[in-house]
Order: sequence, then structure tokens, then C-alpha cells
Amino acid sequence: MKFKLLVNLLFLISGFVYAEQPLDSLLFRIDTAIQNHETYSAQKEERIRSLKNQLDRVAENTVAAYELNAKLYDEYRPYICDSAIYYKNRNIDIATHLNDIKRLYESKLHLTYLMSSAGMYMESVDLIQTIDRHQLPDSLLVDYFDSYGHVYSELAFYTQDNRGAERYWQISNRYRDSLNQILKPTDYLYYSTQETSLRNSGKLKESLEINDRSLEQHTIGTREFAIACYNRSLTCRVADDKDGEKYYLALSALSDILSSTKDHASLWMLAEILYGENDIERAYNYIRFSWNETIFYNARLRSLQSAVILSLIDKTYQAMIEKQNDKLQNSLILISMLVVLLSLALFFIYRQMKRLFTTQKYLQEANMSLNYLNRELKQLNEQLRVTNLNLSESNRIKEDYIGHFIKLCSTYIDKLDSFRRVVNKKIIEGQASKLLKITQSQELMDNEIAELYINFDKAFLQIFPDFVEKVNELLVEEGKISLKKGELLNTELRILALIRLGINNSSQIADFLRYSVNTIYNYRAKVKNRAVLRDEFEDLVLSIR
Repeated sequence: MKFKLLVNLLFLISGFVYAEQPLDSLLFRIDTAIQNHETYSAQKEERIRSLKNQLDRVAENTVAAYELNAKLYDEYRPYICDSAIYYKNRNIDIATHLNDIKRLYESKLHLTYLMSSAGMYMESVDLIQTIDRHQLPDSLLVDYFDSYGHVYSELAFYTQDNRGAERYWQISNRYRDSLNQILKPTDYLYYSTQETSLRNSGKLKESLEINDRSLEQHTIGTREFAIACYNRSLTCRVADDKDGEKYYLALSALSDILSSTKDHASLWMLAEILYGENDIERAYNYIRFSWNETIFYNARLRSLQSAVILSLIDKTYQAMIEKQNDKLQNSLILISMLVVLLSLALFFIYRQMKRLFTTQKYLQEANMSLNYLNRELKQLNEQLRVTNLNLSESNRIKEDYIGHFIKLCSTYIDKLDSFRRVVNKKIIEGQASKLLKITQSQELMDNEIAELYINFDKAFLQIFPDFVEKVNELLVEEGKISLKKGELLNTELRILALIRLGINNSSQIADFLRYSVNTIYNYRAKVKNRAVLRDEFEDLVLSIR
């Protein structure tokens, strides 16, 4: 516990570079950079294209060609492994042709380091063993010991033979010791080697101080800055500082993306940590992007390193998506039931209003009859003394009849008064036309249907937030879909959204969207005709993640 407190204090003293930027904001920047990664790749490709144009204008097997190949190697080294190997082999051929031992050995050492990083262990060992130590210029000793140490440390780390691993570590450590003996503060490996050595020996404060110098010398968006941040994240891991490890892995990953570096470990290591913290969606996005970058880089070892965590995160993410789909399906069923209940309620209201109109008519007729009876009673008044029995019967009938109609009147008056208040309110508010539409208009149902579509759009775009952009990627430039202001999805996109949810039957789509089947066919045909790959378009929509 005391050690942890001391380490955390050391981090506060040494200071976090860019610490003013919260981790959530940094992760958002990574999300944005991933969306724009093709822009950074285009910038990289432009630099490569410019160098290749210069190379086409110089003679083969010359120093000028060698220097341009070296620059192309530097561009390709973190970008495409095969191309980097190709241009370094070209330089080996040029140096051999020029009989230039220094450039020959320089190229072989660089290629050895690259191939061992890419998992080509046998090739890297065979290549470095072709270097004659006695002919090696002193200026290449740092590269020589560093390459040998790196080759055998990689062999030791990835071999399945424990006895062989121990032997490889011994060889690697011998070359590392030789490297440390000749390194000077002016050498490019001096600070990183010292930082690693201090971290491994538990001298975290000194390791952080050296890392501070590295961070001060480089800016975000460069490979050197990404490596410095990655090394600092390793120190955070040793210090058991999970937040610091995530922060500097995120900075390293962001710098890798901005510099269009495809050979990186920071992003998939960050994805692994986020997965452990149950940030499944972001972890899935990061590991998928990292995997695609690794495939583009084309180094088998990198693919093997990220394959296990990719598989684990992918399975968890798919399970989460299935659970969300189940919730969406249940929501759709519930909404459908509510629409049915609303329709029944509207039908019941319509029937009640029709009955009210009929009652009103009957009440008017009853009033007319009552007036007629009153006149008859006056005429029969003279006959009361003569026909007491008839009069008593007539009185009973009158009382019953009046009671009956009084009850009807009372009921009608209550209903009429309620209706009068509604009518009075509508008339006062100048909504006489709406009063008529109460029994004629389908507006209430239309509003509920519109609300259903809005809820559908919102739910769908939460699973698939990039659905509109990814659909447009499948369409030719002039056929891309543009939404009006305030729209989440239009009819074409809702049809595609239902297809993405597995509802491929045009009749079912037509029922949901309240169009004819022919109209749905026409919509599907029109959007297919604008697709880059027409025959595969709907399959590609189904594959949108």
C-alpha cells in the first residue's frame, strides 16, 4: 500500500502531459479520428506517391535511388509491412551493386529489426548472421546490438519451448548489455533504453523523468510520440495505475491514427482494458478498427496478437446486439398492440357519438309527443269526472310516461351538456372545422402512426448510429440519400432499416409502412439502381454493423 501511494505521488510530481484533457474527451477524439482515418491514409499515400515519382526520375543502383528507397521504407515501415521489406531489399541490392559495406549492413540491420517485429524470426536470424562483425563500421554498432537483442527477445517471448526461451533471453540480454555499454546520450536509443531499464528495475520516478523528455521532444500525430506514450503506459501498468495506463494508451492510439500508423498495439490493448470495464461497444469498435488496420499492415504476428481479444469482444458484442434486438422486437410488439387498442378506442368513440346523435333524435320526437299529449290531456279534462277509472289509468300512464321521459331528458341533458361544452369550447376557440373532423378525420391515427415511425427511427439509430453514412457508402456519388432537416430516416432508409432487421418480405414492409406492395418494390428497385454493387446491395445492407 505504501508503495502504491509513493508511486501515485511520483506521477503527480512528474506531471501528466496533456493532463488537462479528460479521458472521456480523449476517447471521443479517438472515435472521431477513426471516422476520419481515410483522410490521414490519403495524406500518407500522397507522400508515398511523391517519393515514388522522384524515384522514377533517378537512375537505378545509385546513391540517390538508395536514399529515396530509404525514405519510402520509413513511410511504409509502420504502414504496409510487405512494401517496407520490398524497399529495404532494393537498398540491399543497390548497396551490393555499389559495394558499399556501410549501406549494405545498415539496410540488413533495419530489415532484420522489421522482420523480427513481424514474426519472421528465421529470416531475421539468417539475415543478421550474414553481417561480418569485423567489417561492421563503428557507426552501426548501436543498430547491430539493438537488432540482435530485439531478434532474440522476440524469439524468447513468443516461443512455446521454455528451455529455448531461457536460452534466447540470455542471448538477448548479452546484446542488450553490450548496447548499454556503448550508448551515448546523443544516440537515438539512449533515452528509450534507459527508460526501459529503469522501469524494469523498479525505478519508476527516474523512468518517468526520462519519459518526460521524450514527450517534450515530440508532438502528437507522430510515431515517436505514440511510442513515448506507449512506454509511459507500461510504467503506469507497473505502478498499478489503471487510469494512467488507459490515458497514455489512448494518447498513443490517437497519435498512431493521426500518423496513419497501421502497426500498433496501443488501440487493441486499450480495447482489452475497456472490455474488462464492460464498455463493450467502444471496445468492439476499437478492436475491429485495430484488426482492419493490422490486416492492412499485413504482418502475421500482429494478427495473431489481436485475434484472441478480437474473438472474445466480438462474441460479447454480438450477444449484446442480440439482446438489444430482442428488446426492439418486444417494443415493436408492444407498440403494435397499443395501435390496435387505440384503433378500438377510436371505433368505440365513433359508435358512442353515433348513439348520442340517435338519442338526440329520439328525444326531439319524444318532446313533440309530450306536447301532443299535453294538448290531449286538456281535451280529456272534461271527461275526468265521467270516467274516474279511465282518468286514474290515464294519470298513472301519464306519471309513468313523464317519469320515463324525464329520465331520458335528464340523461340526454347530461350528455348534451357534455357535448355542448366540447362544442362551446371548439366554437370559442374557432375550431368549428375540427368539430366536424372529430368523426371524419383519420388525423389521430395518422399522428400515432407518425409517432410510431419516429420511435422506430430513434430505436434503430441507437444500434446502428452510422447506418445512414454506411448506406451512402454503398451508393454512387450522385445517388446518395440526403435527409431533410429534422428527419431521422426517410421512406427509403426505413425500408433498408427493416431489411437490416431481417424483414425482407415486401408485403410485410408494405404493411408496416402503409404502402402498396408495388410501391415498396419500386422503392427497392430505385435504390438498388443507385448502388455501387447492385446485385450485392441488400446483402451489404444486412452486413452493416
